[in-house]
Amino acid sequence: MEINYPIIDAQSFSDFLASRRSTRDFQRDKPIPQEILDQILEDAMTAPSWSNTRPFQIAIATGEVKDRISTEFLDRWAALNRGKNGGLLAKITLLATRKGLPTSNRSMGKPYAAELKPRAQRVGKELYAALGITRSSRAERDAQWAKNYEFFGAPTELFIYIHKSLGIWSASDAGLMMENLMLSAHAHGLGTCAQGAVALWDDVIRKEFEVSKDYRLLTGLAIGYRSNAPINGFGAHRISAAEITAKKK
Repeated sequence: MEINYPIIDAQSFSDFLASRRSTRDFQRDKPIPQEILDQILEDAMTAPSWSNTRPFQIAIATGEVKDRISTEFLDRWAALNRGKNGGLLAKITLLATRKGLPTSNRSMGKPYAAELKPRAQRVGKELYAALGITRSSRAERDAQWAKNYEFFGAPTELFIYIHKSLGIWSASDAGLMMENLMLSAHAHGLGTCAQGAVALWDDVIRKEFEVSKDYRLLTGLAIGYRSNAPINGFGAHRISAAEITAKKK
């Protein structure tokens, strides 16, 4: 059977890919029409998958559910931040109460490997510079980080879970699915922001959604209509393909 694939101008496609940026400020009062969200999710499911297993689940938080999760996240972040930045008593309180300590993805606190750390440091420095936040201003930096737990004002937050039985292959499949989802959202005029920062407290999400214990929380994804905030014009430095291409022996 002959398959007729749609013809897409290659340069236009490359330009479209390059134009996608993380959104860090959304229009709070502009929800995503259900038919658009449904189409984006259908587009996400066209991504390839290991033996077609689709080893992931998505919890879609909107409205009061999203607000309850956000409130609890902000409360836990405040407790964690007090413990990390406070004196000895604050640290003892954090360890004693355990409020704010990660209940999932504890390894996220590990430092970056030496070869990757400069990339992370660069984007952090440039992002905060774009926001007018200096390195010495801890309060402003913490306030900006806390916006992760408000989902940057997005009307919808997706929580991506992966089946633990397939290990890294589940994460690979989820990444492929997420890329399709984010590009479809971009094509529909929506912004997105992948959020590893919200993957610390899985128990909060499970209070609102039925998710099998066979699935582990991978990441969050904020999605909605971009605001006109200047930060949405920020573009992270993108390394060249040559920098990640292995050299021949």
